[in-house]
Parts: sequence; structure tokens; C-alpha cells
Amino acid sequence: MNLTTKQKQHLKGLAHNLKPVVMLGANGLTEGVLAEIDNALTFHELIKVKVASGDRELKNAIVDAILRETQAVKIQLIGHVLVLFRQSEEMKIAIPKAK
Repeated sequence: MNLTTKQKQHLKGLAHNLKPVVMLGANGLTEGVLAEIDNALTFHELIKVKVASGDRELKNAIVDAILRETQAVKIQLIGHVLVLFRQSEEMKIAIPKAK
């Protein structure tokens, strides 16, 4: 799913007040964490994930793996907080039409 800049801006606004629903700990990205992210995306569509890693390259690799495994779209990454979006069958979040 490709989102326009306007659509991403809309989703950033919606995500502003959200708290991270999944937090990666010392064990990093495990099967269980991926399953939890997948479940949260299915239920909420728009979520925040806290990626606690001091190494920037490792953090980027984790983010890439999450995107690849969950088929989600990265809305933004600020510090250690990643905002993800994946539309579900119910389309709970209405995104503006692409022009």
C-alpha cells in the first residue's frame, strides 16, 4: 500500500495521542513480538511500537524486518517510536482519497 504525503500527514495526526502498544525489550524482535504487532495492527490499524535500541543500524534493521513481516506502512519513526499503519478488512480508519 502506497500512501501519499497528505494521507501520511492525516495518519500522523491521528497517531499523535496514541501510546506505544508494543515495546521491544532486550530480546529484540522475536516471533512473539511480531505476532503481537500483527495482532495489534489487525485490531487497531494504526499503532505505535517502541524500539529500544541504542544502535541506529540495528534499529533500522528491526524496523525493516517489522515492515517486511507485517506488510505494514511506516508512517514515521521519531527517536525510538515507530508509527505503523495497515488497513484491515473493516477499514476502521478512513484515510483521505489520493488525488
